[in-house]
Amino acid sequence: MRVSVFGLGYVGSVTAGCLADAGHTVVGVDVDEDKVRMVSAGTSPIVEPGLDELLTTGVRTGTLSTTTSAHEAVAATDVALICVGTPGRTDGRPDVGALERVARGIGLALRSAPKPYTVVLRSTVLPGTIDDVLIPTLETAAGPGSTGLRVASNPEFMREGTALRDFAEPPFTLVGTDDSNTAETVRELYARVTAPFVVTTVRTAEMVKYVSNAFHAVKIAFANEIGDLAEALGVDPHDVMRIFALDKKLNVSGAYLRPGFAFGGSCLPKDVRALVYAARTRDIAGPLLSSVMSSNEAQIRRAAQTILDMKRRRVGVVGLAFKPGTDDLRESPLVTLCETLIGKGCEVRVLDRHVSIARLRGANRRYIEDEIPHIASLMCDGPAALLAHADVIVIGNDSPDAARVLGSIRPGQAVVDLTRGTVSRNAGRAA
Repeated sequence: MRVSVFGLGYVGSVTAGCLADAGHTVVGVDVDEDKVRMVSAGTSPIVEPGLDELLTTGVRTGTLSTTTSAHEAVAATDVALICVGTPGRTDGRPDVGALERVARGIGLALRSAPKPYTVVLRSTVLPGTIDDVLIPTLETAAGPGSTGLRVASNPEFMREGTALRDFAEPPFTLVGTDDSNTAETVRELYARVTAPFVVTTVRTAEMVKYVSNAFHAVKIAFANEIGDLAEALGVDPHDVMRIFALDKKLNVSGAYLRPGFAFGGSCLPKDVRALVYAARTRDIAGPLLSSVMSSNEAQIRRAAQTILDMKRRRVGVVGLAFKPGTDDLRESPLVTLCETLIGKGCEVRVLDRHVSIARLRGANRRYIEDEIPHIASLMCDGPAALLAHADVIVIGNDSPDAARVLGSIRPGQAVVDLTRGTVSRNAGRAA
């Protein structure tokens, strides 16, 4: 393929070198003449093991050339990869000025010589940037002749120091587009890359890169806070995290990474508080751990406010236990939600067939007697009774009754789905 790579910084120079090595004809583009001269001489503008050799080979074999001219690059290629930086401003907002300038340059080149052209954004940008910045800038600059313009998101997942290996063997190749032809163009571009090829929406692709980096940052901060606390408690932090990481079922896995509602139960809240207490009594700052419970409580407040904003008093809640398939009500976020709604004057009814007040024993029963002593009067015996009562249906967990209730919603009934669509998706798969 004939490909131009706009931006010869870290991402762009690695991308250009690797694509040239894969046999594509690559034109590297940058406004910085020093970078252009370096790459054209086979010298990497960044420190990255193996990149000098890759660039030298590309230049020598003729698969890699460079220019400062967007017009020359676009005229010589069919696909453009934009790899410019998006540095953060003081308020955290990404600076997309370089992206706008490159998009304008590509658009003007297409205006002077219209042709079908694919623009793929590799830069890290917030969701909506392609729709709100890149595409309008391209189309405005290209003018009426831009009908053959196709755009996709293709975030990179490379680490400095191992970028060449990461390019060849990423966790996945991610493409955001709603056009199958564009997806196939990108697939062909990365034909030699060993990784699952994932196609999604543009905004999802934009978001995934940020989620990945944010989670990496959270993992480092978590490990450091645990290290501080473990050392203060006389425990080897490396041994703790080594054993922790052996659990690929829950600890290092996709478990608990599904957006939904708040956590609860007899373990998670209690044990998080215990760690925070242990850190506080040893004068150890644990801002990440200390924020976990407040973040969880914010989910409950947000749900309550969403329901209250509907201005309807009769509320039906599907689920009461802290998770489906159990009768454990201790620190259930749904219990707290119901209590909040009742305190605000709502008439609440609850459907959870696993919860039988008569069968509750021990700490579970004491918790309910203390928190919601009138819980028995709120319980419904089936979906029909809940639906007959409520003007607002709250889906609190993923259960067969939740699916039945959703399937029987009458006109005018509002739904607040705290599972964020999990019940509907699971019901669709079962069908």
